[in-house]
Amino acid sequence: MNSTTGLTRIVKAAGYSVKGLKAAWKHEAAFRQELMLMIVAVVIAAWLDVSIVERILLIGCVTLVVILEIVNSAIEAVVDRIGSEFHELSGRAKDMGSAAVFVALWLSAFIWVSILWGHYM
Repeated sequence: MNSTTGLTRIVKAAGYSVKGLKAAWKHEAAFRQELMLMIVAVVIAAWLDVSIVERILLIGCVTLVVILEIVNSAIEAVVDRIGSEFHELSGRAKDMGSAAVFVALWLSAFIWVSILWGHYM
């Protein structure tokens, strides 16, 4: 049994994470779109005259969308790897992953509208 520990494990894990981000960028249009949206949102959140907690909420919710898009893409990749024939559970897994991203998008919209409405309306 060859297990890595300590710094070597952390370095390897970081490498796998970078590999995953590169794969998401290369293969997933939704990830690219949501990452661009996140970058714009971070710039706007940094510019807005809001409290630190509000800024964290604004940035955190759009970051959550990107995180869930990566998870959704991973679910889709695994399901597609298993087989191309339709199976109810495969469809359910893909739909639920998509639903997680959808709910996160709605949460982000709610947080952004609530904070901006409270400050600027």
